[in-house]
Amino acid sequence: MADAPGDIEALIALMARLPGLGPRSARRAVLHMLRKRAVVMEPMAQAMARVAASARECRVCGNISDADLCPICASPRRATGVLCVVEDVSDLWAMERAGGFSGRYHVLGGTLSALESIGPETLRIPQLVQRVSDEAISEVILALGTTVDGQTTAHYIAEALAPTGVALSALAQGVPLGGELDYLDDGTISAALSARRRL
Repeated sequence: MADAPGDIEALIALMARLPGLGPRSARRAVLHMLRKRAVVMEPMAQAMARVAASARECRVCGNISDADLCPICASPRRATGVLCVVEDVSDLWAMERAGGFSGRYHVLGGTLSALESIGPETLRIPQLVQRVSDEAISEVILALGTTVDGQTTAHYIAEALAPTGVALSALAQGVPLGGELDYLDDGTISAALSARRRL
């Protein structure tokens, strides 16, 4: 990238850090933005500055929002008795995109992983147990990936919630073994949600 001016080279290097973009894709994206500076680059820079200043974690569910409560938690139309537990915000957005769930969410912030030294204290599991009690939750849907770490996390959560007596279910058909929600199409997510099974 030595042929690009310093600032442009730095921008290409930063873009290359984004998921799904390597150095060549980042170079193409930056060149496109430069060619369309007024209609793409400048509005994008302004939007990024606004988001950087205003984005925060929802204090209830862990979603990303520009207020203390995300629109889902703030909505009186969302069913309050059913809680869908997801690994990350991208999974919450995937579930919302599918449009088959009308309850509320709880974002864990990851899954248990011995290899990466992620234990229960690192995740939002204590907050989940507290919410089940405080919000009179009748069902918890564990919408975690079918990876080893996802299933280990689901088992741990099931044990942690056992004393509350809440009904537990998990996504069923449609989610392939080793699959992650963010990579599934909307129909697959809807089918998996509809066919959830008791744990």
